[in-house]
Amino acid sequence: MKSRLQTKYTAEIVPALFKEQEYKSVMQVPKLTKIVINMGVGEATTDPKKLDMAVAELELIAGQRPLVTKAKKSLAVFKLREGMPIGTKVTLRGKRMYDFLDRLVNVSLPRVRDFKGVSKTSFDGFGNYTLGIKEQIIFPEIDYDKVQKLRGMDITVVTTAKTNEEAFALLEKFGMPFQK
Repeated sequence: MKSRLQTKYTAEIVPALFKEQEYKSVMQVPKLTKIVINMGVGEATTDPKKLDMAVAELELIAGQRPLVTKAKKSLAVFKLREGMPIGTKVTLRGKRMYDFLDRLVNVSLPRVRDFKGVSKTSFDGFGNYTLGIKEQIIFPEIDYDKVQKLRGMDITVVTTAKTNEEAFALLEKFGMPFQK
């Protein structure tokens, strides 16, 4: 069964972008490839239990088991050795990706205090969009009483768009609340 946003993409977004951008083929219309959620846990170097909490929270948010990321280099300044676990990430594709984007746009982002929209300048030049979130408690899956420490995360939306303008048009059609 397709998610609500997946159905909206095929029924509304593809025809609208095809007309607006004047593509020669429907296959040129940009689409979402994946969403990567990354949570850095710097204090995991001293207390490994903090990483376990971050993994559990990210699993609740994403709906699938995250991967623990390890340090690539040793840095004495941060008391960090190569191979130490320092964060967690999860890559969403297919139905889970569309479900997560739907929850992010319609439920989680409006719960941010003093929310005025997400930045229009967070594109990377190749049609990908990265969004930083300061607190994991904006997601309804997280129980506020069980949170020990507020953690931020980066959410990267990877598209097949060639330019920032194409990606902006695509994400705007999905309902991403950009600043006015």
